[in-house]
Amino acid sequence: MQRAYSTADNLIAHADRVLRTLAGHAKTTGRENPSDAVEDNDLNEDEAKLSAQLMRVNHAGEVAAQALYQGQSLTARNKAVQEKLTQAAEEENDHLVWCRKRLDQLGEKTSILDPAWYLGSLAIGATAGLAGDKWSLGFLAETEKQVVQHIDSHLEKLPDNDHKTRAILEQMHEDENQHATSAIEQGGAELPAPIKQGMRLVSKIMTKTSFWV
Repeated sequence: MQRAYSTADNLIAHADRVLRTLAGHAKTTGRENPSDAVEDNDLNEDEAKLSAQLMRVNHAGEVAAQALYQGQSLTARNKAVQEKLTQAAEEENDHLVWCRKRLDQLGEKTSILDPAWYLGSLAIGATAGLAGDKWSLGFLAETEKQVVQHIDSHLEKLPDNDHKTRAILEQMHEDENQHATSAIEQGGAELPAPIKQGMRLVSKIMTKTSFWV
C-alpha cells in the first residue's frame, strides 16, 4: 500500500532538498558524469579561470532551476504535473553535481550568492505554479529554452581544449532541450512576451553577477 504523504511530510522533503542543493549533496539519478570519460587536458591560468567562471554561472543556474521546480511543485494542482516537475528537478540535480565537481577540479568555488538565487527562484516558481498548471509548464519550457541559449553561448566561449567542461555542457544542452519539449507536449502555454523579457532580465543579472562572485 502506497503511503499518503501529509503537508508536513512534503514540507520536510522540500526542506531536505533545499539543504542538499545548497550544501552540494543533491540526490542524483545516478547517471555517469559525462566528463569522467574524457581525458583532462592541461589548461593555462587564463583558460582555467574562464572555464571556472562559466561553470560557476551554470552551477548558479542549476541552483535557481532547482528552486523554480520545487516552488512550482509546491503549488501545482495536478499530480501529473507535480511528478513531471519532480522528475525534471532530479535530472537537473545531475547537472548541479557535475558543475560543482568541475568547479572543484578547476580550483574555484560556487557563487556566494547561491542562497539568494535559490530564495528568489523559489518565490518565482511558487507564483508560476499558482497561475495554473498550463502556465507552470509554459514557464518550465521557457526557462529551459533560455538555459539552452546560455549554454550555446558558453560552448562558444569555452577554451577549445577544455574537453571535460564541454562534455558536461553538451549533455546539459541535450537534457534542457528535452525538458522544454516535454513541458510543451504536456500542455505548457506560450508565455506573454513581457514575462519572457522579464525572465531574460533576471537571468542576465544572475549570470553577470555569478560570473565574478
